[in-house]
Amino acid sequence: MKRLARVLVASLTLGGCASAPVERFYTLSAVAVADPATQPRAYSVTVDPVGVPEMVDRPQLVLRLDANRVSIMEHERWATPLQSGIGQVVAANLTRLLGGAWVAAHPMSATTASDYRVTLDVQRFESAPGAAADLDVLWTIRSARGALVKAGRSTLSEPPGGAGTEALVAAHDRALAALSRDIARALPASPP
Repeated sequence: MKRLARVLVASLTLGGCASAPVERFYTLSAVAVADPATQPRAYSVTVDPVGVPEMVDRPQLVLRLDANRVSIMEHERWATPLQSGIGQVVAANLTRLLGGAWVAAHPMSATTASDYRVTLDVQRFESAPGAAADLDVLWTIRSARGALVKAGRSTLSEPPGGAGTEALVAAHDRALAALSRDIARALPASPP
């Protein structure tokens, strides 16, 4: 009887492990391409900590199903917090777009005095399967002394160009590249 109980417990344990869903992890990537005619910038830029909406400030990907419904994908996760992922990607995109400028994202930039500081407040970061990756960001550029250089808002929508989570994440990469281009165009040609 004991042997039968052990076999039963072992088979239930193995059966439970065999059916566990696989978690998938995603990262945002810098995909901006510099214009060859861009004049190199000889200054430094810091991308400050990024504000994101509470709804998406979680490890799981959040999909917009309709106007009033979302789905939190328990097994589709960001490999890093969305706040730092967005900041790092915008910094990497700006590095490419500004041709020579030194650009760093928080926390790496926390101890560095930069010529310009970029602040991003993400109002909307939505992933709608089969429809679009939507991004709405308020951004400001300030000089090292805190003077406002430029403030703007970028509202972007990128079609996924395919089915599945990978296509939505790639669409967010393209939206962040477009945001980075808006910021790069607003940065002055020379240090303050």
